[in-house]
Amino acid sequence: MTYAADRAWEEVAYVAYYLHWPLDAILDLEHPVRERVISEIGKIHTRFGAED
Repeated sequence: MTYAADRAWEEVAYVAYYLHWPLDAILDLEHPVRERVISEIGKIHTRFGAED
């Protein structure tokens, strides 16, 4: 598997874990949109993690 494929699976797993979206919905996202979703999840995760 190439780096790009490994990275894509990491992105898919991250979004699926946090948003519980189905695989098809995540794969249908354009890469820049998927990256933005991941960034926003990270911000939320950091914000809520800091409140613990």
